[in-house]
Amino acid sequence: MTTTLTATTSAATTDPAPADLLDVDFYDFQTRLTDTEQHALRGIRAFLDTEVRPFADEHWERAESPRRLVPQIAELGLYGNAFPETQQFDNSAVFRGWVAMEISRADPSTATFIGVHSGLAMTAIAVGGSDEQKAEWLPILAAGEQVAAFGLTEPGHGSDTAKGLETTAERRGQEWVLNGAKRWIGNGAFADLVVIWARDVADDQVKGFLVRTPTAGFTGTKIERKQSLRAVENADIVLENVVVAESDRLQRIDSFRDLAVVLRLTRADVAWQALGVAVGAYEGALAYAKQRMQFGKPIASFQLVQQKLADSLADITASIALCMRVSQLQDEGEQRDHHSAMAKAFVTKRMREVVARSREICGGNGIQLDYGVARYFADAEAVYTFEGTYDMNSLIVGRAITGIPAFV
Repeated sequence: MTTTLTATTSAATTDPAPADLLDVDFYDFQTRLTDTEQHALRGIRAFLDTEVRPFADEHWERAESPRRLVPQIAELGLYGNAFPETQQFDNSAVFRGWVAMEISRADPSTATFIGVHSGLAMTAIAVGGSDEQKAEWLPILAAGEQVAAFGLTEPGHGSDTAKGLETTAERRGQEWVLNGAKRWIGNGAFADLVVIWARDVADDQVKGFLVRTPTAGFTGTKIERKQSLRAVENADIVLENVVVAESDRLQRIDSFRDLAVVLRLTRADVAWQALGVAVGAYEGALAYAKQRMQFGKPIASFQLVQQKLADSLADITASIALCMRVSQLQDEGEQRDHHSAMAKAFVTKRMREVVARSREICGGNGIQLDYGVARYFADAEAVYTFEGTYDMNSLIVGRAITGIPAFV
């Protein structure tokens, strides 16, 4: 179904204009980017402020993914900007983190769409694919000619996927037969390609498969009635004797340990995305506090409101520092699972607190889309949960501290 969207302006605020540095970047971390990266980031921010932010509430309310943006996002080079095959210019993991933050600051649903398509699916191909698979798929996906999804989570398995994956893959000559089910698969309701993760019945190891849609036996059904990231069209996927050629098996993925490399990289991106959610809510609350009058003065003049703003900015600043360092470690080739896990756990926890304070500042208006906070408040819950729950990421860090796994 095609719908016409109209740009909306908040009933109480106007969106902040693009600037060289965000006011929320209190310690000027962004100056660590190269001049080229800063210039590119300004252009991306301008695009987001004109083409994404004004329509985000309507997409969210209709529970429709912003598919019209797919080619425009491709033109900006936002798909596959981590891979030599598809980079528009040489850039750092730190830059890519700032980009993820900026997109999420404008709209967490759009950030999730890009994170699934580029961060998860394209990274899986870039890390686990053969040279032929990378040459075939990465340019197509980077150009936005097709949309990809990442099928790992199952109806009965999320945190225990490493050992509990039930979807099976059985090799028959030069083909594989996949059977099972997946749940909460972002972009899965309309994707052209889904990276499906299944357990090889022969060796009990996890392997990845490039499944084109539609394929016989593959069904993707949009999950309805969501109250978080509503503009992400998650799907329930059923695989019934889906036949995949050996040439469409990711050739460099032979175990869950190989898959974990993909998750390590993307988990850091989710930390940046969570930071963007916090920044978006904080900026909405700050603008509201400056304009909302009570007792004859703006509520921004009240001590308790200023304390909430100061606490939120401190949480955001600490989160930027953590995100910056984990991305620097990625650039240096030193990033480990526990680095990404700590960033994801810490930043999503701080994000939750920032969006809660922001909603408090807006009072009753904080639950209405028109005032620039409610969407972030709702979306934060999904970001807090996906790519590893707070508890699981904490246990990854705990294992690194003690040397003792405590997952069960």
